[in-house]
Amino acid sequence: MKITWPAVVARRMRRHHLDAGTAGANLGPVDVVRAMSGAHAQVLSAAEISVALRLEKATRTEVQQALWEERSLVKTFGPRGTVHLLPTEDLPLWTGALSALPRSGAVGTPEMRMTPEQTAEVIEAVGGALSEDDLTVDELTDEVVARTGPWAGELVMPAFQEYWPRWRQVIPAAATAGVLCYGPNRGRKTTYTNPHRFTPPFQPENGERALPELLRRYLHSYGPATPQQFAKWLSTSPAFITELFDQDGLEQVELDGRPAWVIEGDTDFPEDPVRGVRLLPYFDAYAVGSHPRELVFPGEASTRALAGGQAGNYPVLLVDGVVAGVWHQRLSGRKLQVTVEPLRPLKPAQLRALGNAVDRLAEIVNARPTLTLDKITVGPHA
Repeated sequence: MKITWPAVVARRMRRHHLDAGTAGANLGPVDVVRAMSGAHAQVLSAAEISVALRLEKATRTEVQQALWEERSLVKTFGPRGTVHLLPTEDLPLWTGALSALPRSGAVGTPEMRMTPEQTAEVIEAVGGALSEDDLTVDELTDEVVARTGPWAGELVMPAFQEYWPRWRQVIPAAATAGVLCYGPNRGRKTTYTNPHRFTPPFQPENGERALPELLRRYLHSYGPATPQQFAKWLSTSPAFITELFDQDGLEQVELDGRPAWVIEGDTDFPEDPVRGVRLLPYFDAYAVGSHPRELVFPGEASTRALAGGQAGNYPVLLVDGVVAGVWHQRLSGRKLQVTVEPLRPLKPAQLRALGNAVDRLAEIVNARPTLTLDKITVGPHA
């Protein structure tokens, strides 16, 4: 089956609830986070915008309530070992799938490394320490050292012109084991907690079942896709992922002359191309997970909106589902200054749609907006 690029863009935009009319009142934060296969949350305010803009009239408050009050979302480590928002009820799937990925070789200097037995001991200590209270990293260090030994607290990990205690390299693994996630900030300090405190006790799913299911979810959101693209999304071995694509239940198609895969039978694509203007924040899942890069970021966007080929470092302007510019926001009190740099001239209707997108952004963050069209001079992550 041959599939055109405009049809792929239209379907992805619909499935990400970014197409006009697809953000519905009957959806909630969990629905759209699941549709995105996770919302990147290294910058939590950007994740809140990513989720809210896919919901009708939602603000960042609804996302915060789902995360910290309802606990239907959890902030933890997801694909690529980076911080994500995930549906809490999907933690068994995610932890099982991520645990099934091949482990990289030894990292760091010999003096900072840990044996498998020490790693297991620290994970058990972390889970136990967090089972009763939210703890800052310093408080958790004291608990881990008390439960394991002084070796866990030795300052051997180079980090930001200082050294961290040895045990901290295990934080992502503890999250993958299902015994650690983020708690609400205590002032300016990050806290960690154990997800078992607010969700029914669970074990990570069997990896042989969980990883194929995660692939199917990825293909639903981002397909058609290749093993190399899925491996990049997970930051894992393409050779390992290629074997995963040999499973039953997948179907090969042709996208602009190149092979790609979808879920078997999932071959309905819109006939009409997508139209509209969207502003996506840092690390929005649509921009990070969508491939081929040269089609998602065409022309000047390949250099202006990517950082060394990596997506997500710049907030992007979408026009008809592809990247057509970058933007920057400055929030001061209740004033939101949005500067947009289109990479091609916008038609009058597109300019009006851009104004609406800025108004929607301001609604999400509860601010009064102003819009300027100008060159963006700040670098990534500014």
